[in-house]
Amino acid sequence: MQVKIIWRLTGNGDLHLSATGPTGQTIRPDCGPQAHGGSNWERPGNEWGAGFTFPVAGCWDIHAARDDIAGDVYLMAS
Repeated sequence: MQVKIIWRLTGNGDLHLSATGPTGQTIRPDCGPQAHGGSNWERPGNEWGAGFTFPVAGCWDIHAARDDIAGDVYLMAS
């Protein structure tokens, strides 16, 4: 399953992304993160786009980190 995700995070420094799957496999984005403009979602922070291909179905933990902030998003891939 291939998806493009638009991220908006506050903080400083570059955005680093990784995803850990249901079997413990860790992957990096296929593309990005790269600066993303043109969004009409007005919120604080910088915006990036990144694409992932999830090789197996199940729950994926996507970890997003900048120099001074980090968080996780959980995505069910089918």
